[in-house]
Amino acid sequence: MLKQILEDILKIDDILFVVKNQGAVSEIRNNFLPIRQKDNWITIGDDKGTCHMHINADNISKARFVIEEKTERISYSVMFFDKNDERVLTAFFTKMYDEDKNLNQKRKSLFDNLFKKYGEQETIMTH
Repeated sequence: MLKQILEDILKIDDILFVVKNQGAVSEIRNNFLPIRQKDNWITIGDDKGTCHMHINADNISKARFVIEEKTERISYSVMFFDKNDERVLTAFFTKMYDEDKNLNQKRKSLFDNLFKKYGEQETIMTH
């Protein structure tokens, strides 16, 4: 199920993937990145390209659809967590607002449609 969710997210323009831990942060724009899986490893991006990531599918236990209120806007994302409930990866929906800080309903519907596809559950177990 994890690969399917990632494939669906990769079909959406203007997604920012963020890999974060205590010592580093990596940000990758989707820009039509390929995805493939070999054994328990999912690779997003081209190994020969300037940027790619490897995700150990065995270590991702759940995905969570997150709508988070910020000071001037609402943030939409899908977060992926390990068995210890530590966030491993986040897919942020970007370009959600215009210059006047109005929510782009077309972009919001992309998030809503993905949420509906996965049963309108905030948290999905990936195994």
